[in-house]
Amino acid sequence: MKIVLGDVNAKLGSENIFKLTTGNDSLHQDSNNNGVRIVNFATSKNLVVKSTMFQHRNIHTYTWISSNGKIHS
Repeated sequence: MKIVLGDVNAKLGSENIFKLTTGNDSLHQDSNNNGVRIVNFATSKNLVVKSTMFQHRNIHTYTWISSNGKIHS
């Protein structure tokens, strides 16, 4: 078994072309550049991409309004 770990800031989208490597579950509609790169790497090494998502408790989420009136989450 081979495991490659890392924080690559990849967003894996639900594009049909990546389904064999990423599976059917994705949080994003479209992949970003790092997502495409990690899928290409995995495909070239005959690997699959799986993501672990952690549920954050509500105390770790917040919304604030900056001095220019913009809302940030």
